[in-house]
Amino acid sequence: MLFKIDVTNSAGATYTFQLDDPSSGFELREVQGLDPVKATIVTTSFAQLDGTQYQSSKREARDILIRLGLEPDFVGTSVKDLRKILYNWFMPKTFVSITLYDDDEEEPTVYITGRVESNQAPLFQQFPEANLSIMCFDSDFKDLGSVSISGNSVSDTTETLVEYTGTVETGIVFTFSPDRDISEFTLYHRTPDGTTKQSNFAVELHAGDVVTLSTSPGSKSVILTRSGSDTSILYGMPAPRYWIALAPGDNYIRVFAEGDGIPFEIAYTNRYGGL
Repeated sequence: MLFKIDVTNSAGATYTFQLDDPSSGFELREVQGLDPVKATIVTTSFAQLDGTQYQSSKREARDILIRLGLEPDFVGTSVKDLRKILYNWFMPKTFVSITLYDDDEEEPTVYITGRVESNQAPLFQQFPEANLSIMCFDSDFKDLGSVSISGNSVSDTTETLVEYTGTVETGIVFTFSPDRDISEFTLYHRTPDGTTKQSNFAVELHAGDVVTLSTSPGSKSVILTRSGSDTSILYGMPAPRYWIALAPGDNYIRVFAEGDGIPFEIAYTNRYGGL
């Protein structure tokens, strides 16, 4: 069960709101918008065919609604003072990061970022409240930390298991560190449904180089770090390109390169479509 939230502003300062605890002057009474968001599904109709044909779908932005009770002590604080504090943290259009804490240790502590859409705290109320709306354009909740897995390339069919516990797909950051000259390697991904896909890399690499592949939506890239300088080597990833996205369940990764094993690391963040 959700029992508190931390709100961090763009300056890095954090304010905590506690469920059913008005000691700070604010009582966290309700948080809405934690369920999976609605998907927009695109279909096409065809003449003389019943129904429609599925084309694509995507999940929309998340709107988090926070209801706070204003509980002044009327000694050091008044309702007006509390309202001013909320204006400092939740002025419309400002950026905020919200961390949600669960009192069940089996559940993750997650965060989400967004911008304040509205801050409504009417002046003339018998029981003063504030209703806040946060629009989160990336609708997924994320773990506070990332998961890292290390391994070595193989010249056979040996795979590395990645047990992904999130509920929606997530991208990875794959770091490959050659200790000798190579001209190509292949990254294989076997998804939980048994489908195998691959990403081919054809580029001259030397000992000491570092290849960093990011497959996160919105920040996909292939960067070569050599002698302290970074260069895009997207050209070394021939089309059609497959950008690995871990799916919920057991994923299997294989990095194929001729010869002895070359070290690699995979880092990812668990993402959740709802709480």
